[in-house]
Amino acid sequence: MLDPIFIKVLLGTLLLAASSSVVGAFSFLKGESLVGDAIAHALLPGVVLAFILGDGRNPLFLIFGALVAGLIAHYGISFLEQRTKLKGDTAISLVLSTFFGFGIMLLSAVQRTGLGQQAGLERFLLGKAAAITLSDLYVFAALAVVLLVSVAVFFKGFQLMTFNEDFAAAIGLPVQAIRFVFTILTVLAVTVGIQSVGIVLMAALLITPAAAARAWTSSLRLMLVLSAVFAATAALVGTVVSASLPKMPTGPWIVLALGGIAFISLLFAPEKGWIARRKRAKGNQLKTQRENLLKLLYGAEEREGETVAMTSETIVAMRRQHLDGLRKTLRSLKKEYLLVERPDGFALTDKGRTEGRRVVRLHRLWELYLTERLGMAADHIHPQAETMEHIITPEIEALIVKELGNPELDPHQSPIPYEED
Repeated sequence: MLDPIFIKVLLGTLLLAASSSVVGAFSFLKGESLVGDAIAHALLPGVVLAFILGDGRNPLFLIFGALVAGLIAHYGISFLEQRTKLKGDTAISLVLSTFFGFGIMLLSAVQRTGLGQQAGLERFLLGKAAAITLSDLYVFAALAVVLLVSVAVFFKGFQLMTFNEDFAAAIGLPVQAIRFVFTILTVLAVTVGIQSVGIVLMAALLITPAAAARAWTSSLRLMLVLSAVFAATAALVGTVVSASLPKMPTGPWIVLALGGIAFISLLFAPEKGWIARRKRAKGNQLKTQRENLLKLLYGAEEREGETVAMTSETIVAMRRQHLDGLRKTLRSLKKEYLLVERPDGFALTDKGRTEGRRVVRLHRLWELYLTERLGMAADHIHPQAETMEHIITPEIEALIVKELGNPELDPHQSPIPYEED
């Protein structure tokens, strides 16, 4: 398997995938994922026209034609968005379909002459990494270096343009020039990438690595590195599978590998993955149920002036909570010594009473803040306070107390219990 042809194809796909994915990460973050797909489809007429008008066997000439067509398509989308009433997705669809249809028409005309296949034009449509030559490899290596070095040089400008373009303009950065450089790099990345996966699948190579990387980190620098690593890994897998199995195309396998990486990332990433978010949601739900129960018992003690015990049936009737879920909550609170079970029901321990007092305090402080600072009516604030009491941190609590001047009563004239009470 480690023959010169395999090494050549592997290096080519690694360079194409890694360099394209780094530029694609900015497109993904800017919410312009479909623009890359439109540009990829719009490159076809530029490639075919370059073959018709010039030296069709020179990869640099074909890439130049693709670059020109991509720039025209990109600015065509911007023109339609700014000068007409068309929405972004409509403008993208219009440019994509028009350019791609024109390209297919030109490609059909060239292939009737028998020259299109000889020039390798079909690989721009569906990708054909196995056809990468040594001269192609030199060109791709040079373009990959240009892409990566340009991203490194313009990193700060791309970062501000992606997240806060108005701020970039306000501090004097040449936003138009930065946008133009980014457009050129995007078109160049697409032009380079279609050599391996083709026009049809290029959007996956441009965007999927970034989507997978975003699930693992919030750092832009690390996201760029992960995008390149994921794309290179997919390129390695696709090349190995293509070389191992007869008549297996490399491009689709690269995209399938990317899809698998993205699926695993979106599912298993430690913070942003679906499983982690599901686990946090269940944890927050349990936390809310626990605090609501402690608040209920503390409120009952506050009214009665003594320790109060409640049966699970009484709690279900008051909180309208499912009995099975309540039993799970009660077991958890007992395990942490926040509740004690007595013959007449469940009652707060000293530790549980302290926690219940805290929840009641946050609820009443927030109700007071809503009425005094936001002007809300006292009879409309309970639902909002029910939500906020579970997420107010000690730092926010201290700021609210300071803002309200250490209040003693909430809007309903109930006392606000502090720690010393």
